[in-house]
Amino acid sequence: MRALALAALLVVTGCGTSGTGGDGRLTVFAAASLTETFTRLGADFEAANPGVDVVFNFGGSSALAQQIGQGAPADVFASAAPANMAQVVDAGGTAAEPVTFAANRLEIAVPAGNPAGITGLADFADADAKIALCAEQVPCGAAAKRAFEAAGVTARPDTVEQDVKAVLTKVRLGEVDAALVYRTDVRAAGGEVVGIGFPEADRTVNHYPIAPLAKARDAARARAFVDHVRSDRGRAVLAEAGFDAP
Repeated sequence: MRALALAALLVVTGCGTSGTGGDGRLTVFAAASLTETFTRLGADFEAANPGVDVVFNFGGSSALAQQIGQGAPADVFASAAPANMAQVVDAGGTAAEPVTFAANRLEIAVPAGNPAGITGLADFADADAKIALCAEQVPCGAAAKRAFEAAGVTARPDTVEQDVKAVLTKVRLGEVDAALVYRTDVRAAGGEVVGIGFPEADRTVNHYPIAPLAKARDAARARAFVDHVRSDRGRAVLAEAGFDAP
């Protein structure tokens, strides 16, 4: 891998070499919609910091916040919505104020070829259409609820999933005719999924906060990863994936 701009990555080799953080592991809990981008950024961070091992736990932001609250070992939390980060902040779980690093919005996702002829949100009320949505307690589900309210549509989902990647899988496998997922997930799926915009998408914007956690095994390493996500390199990777600037 070619050399990276080390100033942007804030090399942390040697930080926290005593105590429980000395094994080089950095555990990042991150929203499922960040899977592709954070995997890339984690590899960059490891390349710039020999001996550091970035381990991710991707999932629904609400579930991740609950796990952190229950004492799951984590160093950094990146949520797909402020509400789930607030749960962690209110419990004293962050070492610093969260910062917003990206924004995302929903698109209608259909299988390649759009066999059901889906055209807009109104089709989500069609009893004959097979529909997948995120559960309302996770950010993509809360955003979908706002979209349907704005459009005056009562959705009739056939399946409700706990994170956006599970919803996307239903579309990729052709198990449903349509779903609401983030536009970044549509892009990540390539030709397997087609994205359809809709006028109410502006009501579905979610802002993504990130913070080092109070119980991080190596505070300096956790802060350095947060800075890496917010660096020029981090912004470029996020933009390429379809995220908006915060």
